[in-house]
Amino acid sequence: MSKTNFGERLAAKVEEFGPVCVGVDPHPASLASWQLSDSAEGVRNFAFEMLNALGDRVAIFKPQAALFERHGVAGMTALADFLGACREEGVLTILDAKRGDIGSTMTAYAQAFMTPGADFEADAVTLSPFLGVGSLQPAFELAAENNKGAFILALTSNPEGASIQHCVSAVDSVSVAARVAQEVQERNNLLSEGAHGSFGLVVGATVGDAARRVGLDFSDFTGPLLAPGVGAQGAGGKEIREVFGTPAPFVLASASRSVAAGGPQATGLQEAFSKTVLEAKGALS
Repeated sequence: MSKTNFGERLAAKVEEFGPVCVGVDPHPASLASWQLSDSAEGVRNFAFEMLNALGDRVAIFKPQAALFERHGVAGMTALADFLGACREEGVLTILDAKRGDIGSTMTAYAQAFMTPGADFEADAVTLSPFLGVGSLQPAFELAAENNKGAFILALTSNPEGASIQHCVSAVDSVSVAARVAQEVQERNNLLSEGAHGSFGLVVGATVGDAARRVGLDFSDFTGPLLAPGVGAQGAGGKEIREVFGTPAPFVLASASRSVAAGGPQATGLQEAFSKTVLEAKGALS
């Protein structure tokens, strides 16, 4: 494995291919639109068609673990095989698993996704910090040891998220979202060498002015900012600029259904992806 940390590897891929993460989300509707069965075989075919069409032009893929897990052992095998194929081809991956726990359980999650040679080894994983950012320490440490990355949920676009993420401490008037960002940056300072930190945040591209309202300041954040919601969920260049400002920091626009809608033919997927890259570049430059 390269000794270069995840943040630096991702930055190099973004420089080469553009600031877009492609979600590999085999929803039943997406499978049906590709005339694939809602089965482990259909999920496998969907994922590998995405890899075949876009693997040589995308900065990073983000497979959604739950949409493979719902098909049991065969679905999980399809996920493991997809992650393995990406590694063999030098394609970066974020496993969208949103795990979060404490102690030995958090350690076990980290080992499953961040150990070289593990079935579900990915370059990075999404994590939930709402048992406290400190509860994720085993994942931060294993990621640093193995040159992996992590994306921590900070300000998500689902309406329910505001009831926790927007809350402000009575002690120091800092919001939960801002506290998460501060503590993740502390881990970048301590554990992640290089100009680009390996520990990022998940900030929805459709949250509007919420980042400013909760006091999220991205100007000194050195990790990548994963922005889901581009395309089918309604975010375009205008929305990205509203959330992150222009020029933006290290933002990675995430699109899934809008890219998959171009399939199943490779040319259609490539055209949809290229359109997303152009829009993201325009918004972030």
